[in-house]
Amino acid sequence: MAVDQAHQEPLGHAPAGQGPAEHGHGDHGHGHITLEYQPGLPLGNSKLIVWLFLSTEIMFFAGLIGTYIVLRFGAPLWPRPHDVHLSEPIGAFNTFVLICSSVTIVLSLEAARANKTDVAKGLLFLTLVLGGVFLGVKMYEYSAKFAHGIYPATPHSRIYEQPDVYYASAVRERLNSSEVQDKLKELKALPADKLSDDKREAAQMAAGLAEIEKISEIVKKPQLGPVELSLDVAQKIYPLEDETESPSAKSASVDVEPKGLNDLFPWLKLPMVIPGGNMWASTYFLLTGFHALHVLIGLIVFAIMLGMRLGVEKAYVIENIGLYWHFVDLVWIFLFPLLYLF
Repeated sequence: MAVDQAHQEPLGHAPAGQGPAEHGHGDHGHGHITLEYQPGLPLGNSKLIVWLFLSTEIMFFAGLIGTYIVLRFGAPLWPRPHDVHLSEPIGAFNTFVLICSSVTIVLSLEAARANKTDVAKGLLFLTLVLGGVFLGVKMYEYSAKFAHGIYPATPHSRIYEQPDVYYASAVRERLNSSEVQDKLKELKALPADKLSDDKREAAQMAAGLAEIEKISEIVKKPQLGPVELSLDVAQKIYPLEDETESPSAKSASVDVEPKGLNDLFPWLKLPMVIPGGNMWASTYFLLTGFHALHVLIGLIVFAIMLGMRLGVEKAYVIENIGLYWHFVDLVWIFLFPLLYLF
């Protein structure tokens, strides 16, 4: 009986003085239908567009990070962080900076919703500063790698995978260059104690000049291979971290950074052996380069927004760019352990 009564209830409201039966007869039994709009998603158009854009960015970075994971853990040899001048404390500091910038953009949004325009603009400016600090630190890291000849590809890269005949040829070509020969003649003309004001460094440089002479003789041989040009020579040019060294020995020598010939003589710029170094450089600069580009785009948008009045009416703009900025931060949280800790 209750079901029958429910089916007899009109779908709309009948005009005054007209009963349900009369109303249904006039509309051929269908009743008067009142439509009410119900949005499928509680999102504005601008936020919906941002989420659609972020979905494409998620797929983009997922492909890059997934490819890196396959290459990293499928490679037989891979450089250790210190071999390619990666500093875990610097990476952790940059991670902290980006996390702080996510906090400031959220606080800026809340201030804009409260119509505190000056506070919102100040917090947005602080977010801009923190993003600039991140890029500044990243530029410092890049410069350290470029100074040691670590580039993603030739002709600037000086990385070789193994000390073979091609490596020997590159070392010989560099040592025979007029730039290196002129500098060597200049240094050899000086007394050993005049090579540097620091006596310890002067002794190291004198020993380094002797090593350069030995290496010059080795690479002049017409037939060379991994036996003749051993890893010992490559270690003297660019020392790598010893994998067989015990943790206690590493902790005892943590303050003593091994200096190779390229460190003693920055102008020397000899080719170096870093097993897996070329693949590492390609993936590192690709991942961090694209991420830095996204950070830069966010900073440009922040700079444009500083010219606006960031009140209630512009709160949605801060929210939308905040979603993008949180995504950029999240990507770095994935990149930091992958690149710096593994």
